[in-house]
Amino acid sequence: MKIISYNVNGIRAAIKKGFLDWIQTEAPDVICIQETKAKEDQVPVEDIKDAGYPYQYYYSANKAGYSGVAIFSKQKPKQVVYGTGIDYMDFEGRNVRIDFDDISIMSLYLPSASNIDRLDFKYKYMDDFFDYITQLKKEIPNLVICGDYNICHTAIDIHDPVRNAKVSGFLPEERAWLDKFINSGFIDSFRMFNKEPHNYSWWTYRANARNNNKGWRIDYNLVTESLKDRIQSAAILSDVVHSDHCPIVVVVK
Repeated sequence: MKIISYNVNGIRAAIKKGFLDWIQTEAPDVICIQETKAKEDQVPVEDIKDAGYPYQYYYSANKAGYSGVAIFSKQKPKQVVYGTGIDYMDFEGRNVRIDFDDISIMSLYLPSASNIDRLDFKYKYMDDFFDYITQLKKEIPNLVICGDYNICHTAIDIHDPVRNAKVSGFLPEERAWLDKFINSGFIDSFRMFNKEPHNYSWWTYRANARNNNKGWRIDYNLVTESLKDRIQSAAILSDVVHSDHCPIVVVVK
């Protein structure tokens, strides 16, 4: 099963930039989308079906043009779960999950924190989400959590760790949480195959950052350790340019 995670920074904008042609060529079995910034009735659902994805599941924010996640699948899952039951977060449309017989896949969009009030909000959700996943793994041991975590894990995941040491997304508390989350029973699938620095999944639009590869790795396909022997490959598709993020892929047998 080829699984892709992609923060498209607006699904309608990405489609105008060739997203549908790209997914037909790349042909993942499942694609997890973050930042759809649209309701389902604003999305060309039939065109996405024609691109090979008859099963589409959208969980949009109440606020128009904000946040939102989706999953497109070639196969019909046995169950779809919208949100996490964490009420103060679910209205922002940040989690949707599809369950198959032997594997479950979640699209996650963790909040960013542009100001101190939002940072406290992010920390609260991180703690509650950790508890939610800890319980979920007891029910669903084979879990892939794809998405934009808005956190760089280690110094090699960011182009300038010194200057960004006090910037949200690379704060010690955020990094410690992601470390704890991974160590609770997950594998960072990309780092399983690639230990090299300068591999990023997001670049600011400012100062020609992408062309200069001054980026951050904040998107992850985290796979439960129960699936370790079934992870066949993982990669960052940095040449795909429909968004300020790029897609990341993991293949699980």
